[in-house]
Parts: sequence; C-alpha cells; structure tokens
Amino acid sequence: MVDAVSKPGPRNLITDVKGLRVGNAQDDHIKTGSSVLVGDAPFTASVHVMGGGPGTKETDLLAPDKTVQQVDALVLSGGSAFGLDACSGVMDGLRDMGRGFPVRAMSIPIVPGAIIFDLINGGDKDWGKNPYRALGAAALADAGADFALGSVGAGTGALAAMQKGGLGSASIELPGGVNVGALVVVNPMGSVTLPGDTHFWASPFEIGAEFGGAGPHPQSGHIAPEPSRKQCAMMLQSGEIANTTIAIVATDAPLSKVQCHRLAVTAHDGMARAIVPSHTPLDGDLVFGVSTTVGEVEHSELQVICSAAAVCLSRAIARGVFHATPAKNDLLATYQEMQPS
Repeated sequence: MVDAVSKPGPRNLITDVKGLRVGNAQDDHIKTGSSVLVGDAPFTASVHVMGGGPGTKETDLLAPDKTVQQVDALVLSGGSAFGLDACSGVMDGLRDMGRGFPVRAMSIPIVPGAIIFDLINGGDKDWGKNPYRALGAAALADAGADFALGSVGAGTGALAAMQKGGLGSASIELPGGVNVGALVVVNPMGSVTLPGDTHFWASPFEIGAEFGGAGPHPQSGHIAPEPSRKQCAMMLQSGEIANTTIAIVATDAPLSKVQCHRLAVTAHDGMARAIVPSHTPLDGDLVFGVSTTVGEVEHSELQVICSAAAVCLSRAIARGVFHATPAKNDLLATYQEMQPS
C-alpha cells in the first residue's frame, strides 16, 4: 500500500515524473482538442483496456510479448476515430526533431494513442479538413513541465455523467524519491460525484483540498449515481450515447514492459474508485503504463508503485472535473458552477 507519508510532487502533475512533458492544443469552437505525453528520451510503455468500446492506434505494439519496448510519445485526443489523426501530427513533429526508430535515412517515431467520443457536446463539428493532425502537432510544440487542467487539450469537450469532464493530473512522491503520476481525460458514462453533485467518489484519496476539500458524502450506502444528465442531453441532441475515460500512469522507477503492463492493469482500480459505473460496454476505458527508466524492480516495490498509480488516477479524475471551466453552448454545467455560492 502507499506509505502514509507520501505526498504530491512539487507540481502535482504527471510531469513530476522525471523526463516527461505534456502538451495541449484545442479548438474551442469545435469543443475538442488533443494532449500528448512526450519524453526527453524514448520510454517503456504498455497498455490495458477494460472498456467495451475503445478507439486506439498502435496499442498492439504495447502488449508484453511484442518486440517494441519503447515509444516516443503517447497521444490522448478527442474526436472519436477522427482524433486518431492527432498521432500523425505528433509523428511529423518528432520526425522533424530526428526522433524515432532509425531506418536508413529515415526515422519512424512510435506514437500510440487513444481517443474519447466528444462529437456531441455543443461544439460545431462541421469542419472541412480533419483538424486533429494539426492539433497533435500543436500539442507537441506546446509540451512542457507545467500545464493547465480542466477544459484544455483532450479534455476540452469532455463530459461526465452529471457535469463537464476535463483533463486531470496528479502525482505522488514515494519515500525514497520515486515519483508516480497520472494524466487522464475524463469523459465517462458514469458519474464522478455522488448524489448532490458536491462529493467526489474519489474523496477518500484527496490530498489537501486539491479538488475542493468537500470530503466524503455524509451518508453511506450509495451504490450508484442519480440518472445521468449527460445521457439525457446527448439523447436530445442525436439519440446517441458514447463515452470513454483514457489515462496514462507513469513512474521514474525502472520497470520492464511486463511491469508497465501490470502498472496499467492495477491503475484501473483507481478509475473504478472515482467513476461509478466504470468499464461499461459504452466506455472505451484504457490506461497506458509508462516507465522513464530502463530496468526492473522487485515485486514488493512494484506493489507500492502500482498502488500509488491507482491513487493518483483517482485523484486526477476528480481534479480534471473540478478544474473544468464553462464555455458557450455547453451541454452541462461545470462542477464549480453547481456548488452553492
């Protein structure tokens, strides 16, 4: 389990993991965007999918038995299947930097990605040219250690069941100096808040008042949220419902690809603690597991890192919703708009 003296890193972002940067780009008229996690050097990665409707690119390469061990970047994007083109924009930018797997005079960046469905959220989707390649390139150009949360990047058009979703992140610094972090796009069918819209399912894992400090719900016995406002709004718009929460958990401890896969598997526990219900047939819930250092840790240390990753993901989910901001033509209000003045 995570040690009681664990604390957030200095930024309380996934970029507290040494060697990682995050970039975001969005189009507020379309209400969509893309986010990229890029390393100072290639990093070890794997993935685990638990939702019933995922949308991905190059994730087969991340299976523990596949040859590729490291990737150059990971992309999280809005846009449903259109959004997978954000990976191409990131590839273009990385190739211009000379990054990627060398093949004669060329380099081939390895850039897996995943998408959320945000095509019904009040934005104008009548674009001409697919915008996501440009959004991916812009997100890569924006990559840095500090970045905003909420209605930015791939979280721009995200919706949770009861309020706007968003881009979230959190970190933990473990005793001994190992850092663990999470980055997530919160767009689930399920709810991140209990009845009343104030208390987060993730509240037992909150550190300080990082998502408002409302604490646990005063009444026990809740097993499900109230009827989904998102579902009602989407049905009124088009009669369709689609969702997905996609995330990355990362550490600077040396993990093998097999251990990165276990990291991703365990981090889904954090998603289930923060979103009710999660991993439904209508969600494409997915977690990437990342290590920026080559090697392997003992099983006992891996257990602590995996536990920390699940906690980080729960906190990141709540933070993404807490920091969402209102915009014109929103289908749902933000968490903070719903709170008593």
